[in-house]
Amino acid sequence: MRAPSVRGAQTAHAFGVVAAVEPALRDLDLGTWCGRTVDEVAAADPDGFSAWLSDPDAAPHGGESVRRLCRRTARWLNHGAPETGHVVAVAEAAVVRAALVHALALPARAFWHLAVPPLSPVSLTWRGGQWDVRLGHVAGQSRRGSLSPSATSARGGGDRCVEARPGGGKRSTPFLETVFAGCG
Repeated sequence: MRAPSVRGAQTAHAFGVVAAVEPALRDLDLGTWCGRTVDEVAAADPDGFSAWLSDPDAAPHGGESVRRLCRRTARWLNHGAPETGHVVAVAEAAVVRAALVHALALPARAFWHLAVPPLSPVSLTWRGGQWDVRLGHVAGQSRRGSLSPSATSARGGGDRCVEARPGGGKRSTPFLETVFAGCG
């Protein structure tokens, strides 16, 4: 599965992953701020920009709030993965952050404090009714830093990866794994 963006398509292709479009993996909707730089937005709407960074319910741009993104991502993690047991998902960095907020049961205001730099894998594993988080590791990762085909059938550089076993206790599948490969 992949985000519906051009970046999502290009990243999936670079990884060698054939991926269906998944609307729930789309980037944060920035409304009227879309296409503008951070400096442009901060200069044109300093109060709105400040509110957006400090209040997860703020959407001064008329798009999606951080809290809504976190809820959308949590719903997808809990209900969206197919029953195959394994999913590769190419998602936007904001979606990876939102997945971490959900997995760690953090308040949505923590969203902006989670960095997802290129080539920094983060494993999220659903186990025993809670999430386990491992930074800097994806199952099957080789020492060279690329992912093994057994882990995700993905290869590429400059992207973030998150592995997850969604379920939130809402699935009967004993093993369900999703690997996010963040768009770069």
